[in-house]
Amino acid sequence: MARHLPDEWSLFAPDLRGRGGSADTPGPYGLERHAMDLCRLAQDLGGGRPVALTGHSMGAYIALNAAALGPALFDRLLLVDGGLPLPVPPGTDLDAVLDTTLGPALVRLRRTYGTDAAYVEFFRAHPALGPHWNADIESYVRYDVTGPRGARRSKAREEAVRHDGRDLLTSAEVFAAALTGLCVPALLLHAPRGLLGQEPPMLEASAVARWTGGRGNLHAERVEDSNHYTVLLGTAARTVAERFVALAG
Repeated sequence: MARHLPDEWSLFAPDLRGRGGSADTPGPYGLERHAMDLCRLAQDLGGGRPVALTGHSMGAYIALNAAALGPALFDRLLLVDGGLPLPVPPGTDLDAVLDTTLGPALVRLRRTYGTDAAYVEFFRAHPALGPHWNADIESYVRYDVTGPRGARRSKAREEAVRHDGRDLLTSAEVFAAALTGLCVPALLLHAPRGLLGQEPPMLEASAVARWTGGRGNLHAERVEDSNHYTVLLGTAARTVAERFVALAG
């Protein structure tokens, strides 16, 4: 996506607490804490001017919360395959839901790998990534590797992933309020295929229709020929960048 932004733009992609370069940043975790971190970062980077904000997947929910917490800090909001409330029936076993939806990711967090190449091969077997493998996907994967020789592992902390995942599943009312109260130009880009590269998509058509198309400031566009990951790690990244730039125009 960064390669398709205008030359005069600066792109900052912060790692959330418990992940990447922020893996050792202490908790508490949770979507509200991440949103507060984003608002603080926008204050530091914006120099008194609003900045453009985007987030993908869970990052879209965090970006949405940040826009609700500090609306004056941002001049546009782009949600990429995330950000809409997820219906979860009362009494649902949240950890069971996470195990079902994030199964391969959670397995990865518990395992160690003898080499970086072995870690890469684990990702190449992912049905949403392997068939579309390219240099960007491999760079994305290799950035996540840490640990001693012979026991390489993901930088992400499972406790952070689970905490944030449970938060995501129980915050539908928070997201609904944030969407209803949006006061910046906002666009949702959604992929037709989901976490495993197949239908159903991450965001069902009925949910997209409910929250967009004339309801408040949020509008939507389906990014064809993409799944939950390749919407940013494939040819669709150009579309995402172009919509992001044009959003406040």
